Amino acid sequence: MYVCNCNGIRERQVRAAIEAGASRPAEIFRAHQCQAQCAKCVCEMRQMIDESRQSLRFAAE
Repeated sequence: MYVCNCNGIRERQVRAAIEAGASRPAEIFRAHQCQAQCAKCVCEMRQMIDESRQSLRFAAE
């Protein structure tokens, strides 16, 4: 599934960038050598980042 239609970034690519250390949407765009166009995807990327942080926090407990 595409998260960013403007740049063709898929969900698995966003997750891979997050796992590699991206903590902000801008870092996800940089990881794919692009930048936000319409920015409709930024909220979804932030949600994915937050979910990743929560799952890591629960895994550490």
